[in-house]
Amino acid sequence: MHDTLAPAFPRIRVRGTARERGVQYGERARPQVHSARDGYERSFAEQGLSWPEAVAFARRHLPAVTTAYPELVEEMAGIAEGAGLPFEDIFTINCRTEILWWAQTDGPAPADAAHGPAEAPAGRGPGECTSFALAPHRTADGVTLVAQNWDWLVHGVDSVVVLEVEREDGPNFVTLVEAGLLAKTTLNAHGVGIALNTLISSRDDGSPGIPFHVLIRALADCRNVHDAVGILAEHRRASSGNYLVGAAGGAILDIECLPGGPEGVLPVVAENGVLTHTNHFLSALPAGRGHDLAVRAMPDSYVRLGRIRDLVSGPGPEPVTLDALDAALRDHTDAPSSICCHPDERSAPASRWTTVMSVVMDLEQRALHLSEGNPCATPRLRVDYADLLRDPTDPTVPVRTRPQYVAQA
Repeated sequence: MHDTLAPAFPRIRVRGTARERGVQYGERARPQVHSARDGYERSFAEQGLSWPEAVAFARRHLPAVTTAYPELVEEMAGIAEGAGLPFEDIFTINCRTEILWWAQTDGPAPADAAHGPAEAPAGRGPGECTSFALAPHRTADGVTLVAQNWDWLVHGVDSVVVLEVEREDGPNFVTLVEAGLLAKTTLNAHGVGIALNTLISSRDDGSPGIPFHVLIRALADCRNVHDAVGILAEHRRASSGNYLVGAAGGAILDIECLPGGPEGVLPVVAENGVLTHTNHFLSALPAGRGHDLAVRAMPDSYVRLGRIRDLVSGPGPEPVTLDALDAALRDHTDAPSSICCHPDERSAPASRWTTVMSVVMDLEQRALHLSEGNPCATPRLRVDYADLLRDPTDPTVPVRTRPQYVAQA
């Protein structure tokens, strides 16, 4: 691992109420937020949807979010205000998974979209993510690790920020995220780390519910791993998704979800302290709950899963080192759609994807081992968040003085 690389992604620290944090986020990441919004307009167009049609589709999910998480609606309203965009634009990019995957399903078109994606070309969607978690007895340093390569549309590289959040209404957290989204890969002050994988099933038909990225932000409030199960089961989910969650102390769990209620929450337990996941369901889907569409939408998922299992679990019981994990996340087997992913020139320009970033989160030390771009080309930077992410429930932790944010150039 390399500890000397200067950061490439903007670091943005925010504090205050939900609305105040949102405004600061939008102001300080304004160029990146606009880049994300414009990039998704192009990507939706590749799927046969105009921006107004995408906004109309996203609007279906707003009542569910307003009822379940009104504070997150305030947060998104603040982002819009700070970035100088309409609220509906920010809400639409927070529904980007649901919009893109709707075009890949066999489900009916929502009634309030003008014509839906029926005219869009069928086939390969953008890939997203190889992830894993290791319990302390499987790591050379005796710590809990949650890690992933985040593979996404190429335009996402220009919109990624490191958002550092100081709060009075919940645990502090750090999230590596496309600007304008509420959260993505996250580590919080309770030592809970969250990695993600997109999943897609035939049930991803546009039915209203809580969008994937809103749920990720809700998980930033978890105090432990089983909290995540409860949050994911509490409200109707709008889309499929996989949430790989770990906590300092060694608890790790993978949670696959279908759209809908608690019957579609499918936990996957670790085997000998190891969890691995890519972009297809590992659980057998319940009868009548649809079928996995990864074979059409993300066919590279299967080779990546086999590779990450081999590289992370290894041939024997020896604990794995950070350098070995770095090598695993740089793997190019079955390129270009490999663990370390590069754009496929056969795809349309707005639909090409790449590894946007690669991270190994040390949950005990509250540290990120981060490659800001493809890990094969970008050495890792160790980012220490031991101060920002001190556990607020630990009685031995002194009261933290909150530093004043200094805007970055």
